[in-house]
Amino acid sequence: MPDSLHEPWLRGIAFNPAAPSDVLIRLVDSAAGEAGPLMCGGRDLPDAVIDAALNHPDRVIRRALALNQHIDPERLAPLATDPSGIVRGWLAGGTPAHLRPRWVRPLPDDILVGLLTARDGGEDGTLTANEIVDELMSSQQIPLSFHRSMAGHEHPRLRERATWEWQSLTAAQREALLDDPDPAVRKAAQERSWVLDPERVEAKLPSYGSRGRPFVLGRCALSPTLVEQCFAEGTVRPLTWNPRTPADAVARLARHPDARIRELVAARPDLAPGLVAELGEDPDEDVRMRARLHPFPRTWAEYWAIDRVIGHGPDCLCPITEPTGEPSPDWFAACAASEEPVLRRVAACFPGLPVELAATLAQDDDEEVRILLACHHPLAPPHLLLDVFVTRPAHRPHLLTLPAFPRTGRAHLISHPDADVRALAAADPILSEPPVEDPDESVRRAAAANPSLTPEALEALLADSRTAEGAAANPSLPVPRMHALLDRCLKPGTTPTGRRSRRPGGRSG
Repeated sequence: MPDSLHEPWLRGIAFNPAAPSDVLIRLVDSAAGEAGPLMCGGRDLPDAVIDAALNHPDRVIRRALALNQHIDPERLAPLATDPSGIVRGWLAGGTPAHLRPRWVRPLPDDILVGLLTARDGGEDGTLTANEIVDELMSSQQIPLSFHRSMAGHEHPRLRERATWEWQSLTAAQREALLDDPDPAVRKAAQERSWVLDPERVEAKLPSYGSRGRPFVLGRCALSPTLVEQCFAEGTVRPLTWNPRTPADAVARLARHPDARIRELVAARPDLAPGLVAELGEDPDEDVRMRARLHPFPRTWAEYWAIDRVIGHGPDCLCPITEPTGEPSPDWFAACAASEEPVLRRVAACFPGLPVELAATLAQDDDEEVRILLACHHPLAPPHLLLDVFVTRPAHRPHLLTLPAFPRTGRAHLISHPDADVRALAAADPILSEPPVEDPDESVRRAAAANPSLTPEALEALLADSRTAEGAAANPSLPVPRMHALLDRCLKPGTTPTGRRSRRPGGRSG
């Protein structure tokens, strides 16, 4: 067999679900080229392989492991104190934004504390501690529970960090931070408290560029002068969702000539009943629809739950975040029973919805309800997940990560015109004749990896460059044969593909 087959064999074995530890450990050797980092970052791994990667002298292996979303994140704890700042930075940054899954797995508290309180960025000096923290803060890997605990954390650097979310703190937490025994925390609290002082907000606004103004106008306390300035300049949109917008300004926004502004105001929980009735007769249908929803958004948490759904469409790929505890489960249950499709869509996004309500929404007449349920609810029926996979390609990467996604019962799709769907069907183990001759590469690879194939059939596929990678990934491949293939690929004198020095996001390391 030609040497050109070595790379597909290595990649295939790296992702073979039946490969034991002693096979996989051989792939972290530099002679295996890209297969080692791909394996360490892209699949579940036995403990022995994780240990080998954690202690590997090549930071390329350790940094790949830092991005692994398949193993227990507790096992990644040693990487938070890795000698290399690059490795720490990869752990803190997580999957690059343009490749990030819709649901980002949070890091454990001990890793977060270690990264946020580190005094340096590692022994190699490639990154500073602050640069690593910046990576972490934008990674979506910090769970809400940790954010909420920082204000009372025993470590002063975490209490100092808590001041950055001043608007989200309770009055008691703000008071405690302003009176903190640590002078650095007190100073940070005093500096951050400006966001709730209308006069300081007014003075601070000019220092924010055009990109920062929506944050200030949409979240901070506003003085009458600043409100008037927004109306004069036509920059009132952020005021529509600011809970601290004065009541008289809200009334003016409800009568704004721009229908989009009136629509955003119409669902505010603090809207006066007279304005709700007025907007319910608005000439614009979207405004009237928001006004019809008004019995439901009684709190700002309910307002945001509705706002996250409206207008996004069936192919929305917005991040899926953890439940915050608000709104209440009863509120979501009421939404599930509503005649308004928008509210049923809101309910479909709540993973805590009771199974009987989830089953009802799985049969909803509204396609967006069914799609949202498939993407958000752990008890969504497998047949629904498969249906959304087939009909809505945008959601395929996310659906394939869900434990409930069906692994069998897909053979009927083997003749589908969409190659992604055929590839899914080609992997079904009940398929009697996997389509190893399909014109599409992904279908051939999936077919060659189908466990229904015998070891004898795999030999011919291993020798064919079109199917070699899939055959090497086939769990029916005997372990001695895996070792034999590695012996050929890793023998002295072979030339592996070099390991890249850049992460998927383009950053060095």
